[in-house]
Parts: sequence; structure tokens; C-alpha cells
Amino acid sequence: MTLTGTFKGWKPHILHLIILFALLQLFVTLLTDGFALSFDEAMWHYIGRNWFRHGLEPYSGGVDNKSPLIFAIFGLSDKLFGVNYWFPRVLGTVCQSVGLYYVYKIGKHIADEQVGMLATVLYGLALLWHATGGKYVSYTETYGVTFIILAFYQFLMAQNGKGYFISGFLAGMAFGFRITAIFGITAIFISTIRKGRANVLTYCAGVLSAIVFLMLTGLFAGIDLHNLFIYTFADNFGSASPTDHDLAWKVQNFSAKFLFSGMALFYPLVLVYFIIKRKIDWLALWLIFAFIGINAVGIYDVVHLKEVLPALSLMSAVATSYLINAYNVPVKLAFLFIVVIFLPRLSEALSNIKVLLGSSAFDKVSYCRPPYFIPDEGTRKKLGWWVRDNTTEKDRVLVAGFGAQVQVYTERLSPTVYFNVTQTQIAKERFFVDLRSGKPEMILIPLFPEYRQQVGKDMQQFVNDLVAKDYNLEGCMYNYNVYRIKK
Repeated sequence: MTLTGTFKGWKPHILHLIILFALLQLFVTLLTDGFALSFDEAMWHYIGRNWFRHGLEPYSGGVDNKSPLIFAIFGLSDKLFGVNYWFPRVLGTVCQSVGLYYVYKIGKHIADEQVGMLATVLYGLALLWHATGGKYVSYTETYGVTFIILAFYQFLMAQNGKGYFISGFLAGMAFGFRITAIFGITAIFISTIRKGRANVLTYCAGVLSAIVFLMLTGLFAGIDLHNLFIYTFADNFGSASPTDHDLAWKVQNFSAKFLFSGMALFYPLVLVYFIIKRKIDWLALWLIFAFIGINAVGIYDVVHLKEVLPALSLMSAVATSYLINAYNVPVKLAFLFIVVIFLPRLSEALSNIKVLLGSSAFDKVSYCRPPYFIPDEGTRKKLGWWVRDNTTEKDRVLVAGFGAQVQVYTERLSPTVYFNVTQTQIAKERFFVDLRSGKPEMILIPLFPEYRQQVGKDMQQFVNDLVAKDYNLEGCMYNYNVYRIKK
């Protein structure tokens, strides 16, 4: 059960494949409904903008459980181009393309160019799926996974201590973007044990060096490391945290993401890989630990699945190449079959081309009358613009509930660091203190039922009491009641 070292038959060029997948990625990620920042992007842009525009460091100018590195990317985006959604996605596409290239390099190194090409096609197509958050290329997973890919490649190519140190440093940078990179770091650590104790220590030194470098950079930038620990880790577990879901919810979402989605296409090929190898090698460790990491978090967001895709793609490429060679399948036919099976649906992007061309007619939507509904992303952007045009730069604005997309387009500061509702005990106490000490000029309260269902009664009541005492109802916009402070 060995692989041949030749690329039999038709042979694409790797540069052409990378360019093709980059263009497809841009097609998917830029042509999205509303042509606006997504929910998560809006949070990161808001925090990054406050950092770069107003000098408010992360966790003092807005709280989310992500790394300052992603806030810096969105802060730079705002600095260069104002409020936009395209720059972070283009930058993410570039980063992802680097990862694609090094998946090819790994495949070529462990087997041959045929495996490298197959891995590139499998990985490139899977990254575009809706099931893996294809349009969310600007998220932390893109950067974390790319650095882990680079770390594994450097691990494979390492000939001395320097190589293992660089591998560790790259893995540490992945940790800087996502804490879950610790699982990829562990997989490389276990694989390095087989290379000797000295190499293990050198690898660990690389990981620690990257983390210390990032911490010192954060301190120099004015970031409070205690707040960094609280908001990125400690406050993400327990009641009302992002990971607070019961077992039934987790089983349902696990099944939806891993069993009843395109991810299942990989499983027969992975089984063939294990039959070929008959052991748990470094590639299997990569897959196993990435899978453990997704389940440890337990949220099962589609973008989290990106963490298993490189290992799945490489294992599937090895298996596919083995089957091609064993059964003398024409390579061109095999590639065509893979493309047909793994090709993502592009219907959303295609329909939005019609919007850009002005050839798509939408029904007129009626707002501010029952039944109330959540406005789409494009409308939330318009609401933010309306608030911006009806307030001054010094005015503070509170968008109650999950209103990050509206908030970011207002280009106004929130009166609280919890500008997007978080309902842990720490978050609620800080929210109440912030609102009591500094009342905003304007408050927007959603009328749609999801607000009442998803936001705790105590937070709703606090905001309701505040507007009843100190605010006048100015009107309704896009299913939000708009209140302005009494003069």
C-alpha cells in the first residue's frame, strides 16, 4: 500500500489553482446579503475602530472574547478605508491562500505532487462551503488555522533546532489568534517527542517565545493583561456564557455540523487513509486534536469546522491518490469527480450580482407595524447610517440587545463596553454601572420578539426603566423604537 511518486496524466499548475480559489473565495465572501459587516465582524470593527480612532484599547473601548490581533486588523481597516466590510475579507483571503499553498507543500512533501494538488483542491473547495462558514473568511479561524498549517509544515521540514523553534513560534502565533490552537500545538508537541527531547524543548521554547512576544506587544499597546484573561477566557464559561448550552443542544448541533453536512464527504476517504497507514501518525493526531478542540468549545459554529479541514483534506488526498494509482483511474477524471462532489453552492453570490446590477426586485417591506421582525443586514446598516446622520460625533448611542451591526454603522461610541449584549454576571454588573454613570444621547430598543426572548428580563427592565424616566420616544425606525434623552 504505497503511493507512486509520479503525477500520472493531466497536471494543473499550483499557482493557477491558488488564484482560482482566491477568486472564488472573493466571489463568495464579497457578494453577500446586505453588503455589510457580519454580526461578528461588526463587533471587531467597533472595538478596532475605538482602538485606532479613539485610542480606547480593547476591553476598555468594547468587549468581545476575541484576541486583540483581530481587533487590530479591523482597526487598520477602519483607519485606511473607514467602515467597510471588504478589506478584512480580502486580507483574510490572502491569508487563506497562503494556507492553501502550504497544504499543497505538505502534500507534496509527504507523498508526491499528485497528493499536493488533490489536497489543494479538496481544501480549497471545502473552505467555500456554507457548512464551513465559507463567506466568513475574515474570522480568527482563518488566521489561526493558517499559522497551524505553517507550523506543521515547518515541523516536517525541520532538520535542526532552529527548524523546530520556528515551528513552535508559528504555532504560538496561531494561539495568539485563537486559544483553541492549543490543540494543534499539542498535536505537534506529541509528534516532536519522536524527534528527540532536545527538539521538544526547542519547539516549546518557540511556542513560549511567540506568546511572550505577543504579551509584551499587548502591554506596550496599553492592553490590560488581566482584562485579556478575563474576557478572552475566564468569562466564557459558566452561566449565560457563549458555551452555556445543554447536552441536547450540543448533540443536535454536533449532528448538524458533522453528520448531516458536506463534512460527511470526507469520511470514506479518511477511513481509506487509516486502512492504508494502519497507525496514528502525525496527520491523524492533527485531525484528532482539532476535533477535540471543536468539541471542547462545544458551540459548533460553522467557522469552527475550518480547524479540521487541513488534516481532513490531506488525509483524503492521500487516500484518493492511492485509489487512483491502485485502480488506474485517469487523473483528470478523478479531479473532475472531486470538483463535482465538493463544489459549493454559489446561489447567494449569484443572486446578489442581480442586486448590484439593479435587476432584482424585492417586495417593499413594511416596518414599525406588527408583526415585527428582525431587519436584514443591509437594513441594519441603513439604520446605523440614520443614527449617524441624526446625532453628533460626541453623542453616545446605545443599541439594546444584539445590535453590533447597527452600532458600528452609527460611528458613535456606546455608553458601555458591553455594546453588544453579554449576559454573564460580570457583564451585567458592568452594563448597569456604565449606564447609570453615563446616559447616552439616544437609545434604540428592538420591537421584534427575538429581543424579548434572547435578552434577560433584568436587562430589559433596566433599559425600560431608564427610557421611561429620562427619555422621550422620538419615533420608530426599521422596527426599533428610538428614544432621545430629555433636555
